[in-house]
Amino acid sequence: MALTLPALDPATVAPRSTSSYPEPFASRVLPREKRALGQALGLTRVGVNLTTLPPGKESSMRHHHTLEDELVYVLEGEVVLVTDGGEQRLTAGTCAGFPAGSGDAHQLVNRSDRPARYLEISNRDPDDGAAYPDVDLVYQKGPDGRPIFTRKDGTPY
Repeated sequence: MALTLPALDPATVAPRSTSSYPEPFASRVLPREKRALGQALGLTRVGVNLTTLPPGKESSMRHHHTLEDELVYVLEGEVVLVTDGGEQRLTAGTCAGFPAGSGDAHQLVNRSDRPARYLEISNRDPDDGAAYPDVDLVYQKGPDGRPIFTRKDGTPY
């Protein structure tokens, strides 16, 4: 029996294997795969991605958001959560949360030998920005909602 909205099978959502990061950062995360479940369900205030992170890849550059809360829930495999407080191993059934404006930069790294799958959940704030303490990168949303990345001195990539 095929599901109809408001239900869906995540496997029917087209995966996105691209990154808006400029190089040299995009190659650190790709070929991760994201399925935008929230968008497929018509959600406009909550973002939900089903993400598959291959071995040896990073979820993102270590960052913190200005206005978006974020939660990660691990479904399969394991990842290393890297925050200002150090590293922790997250396995299936564990989660981590990052309050907006906390300043605690975070990322997930797959150091295992198999893919990890997890949910990324956040509020979708049109005025959100992000800071990246370890790399020369700044993020803000443009007027059209698309990401704008610059160097910390403001020059574009």
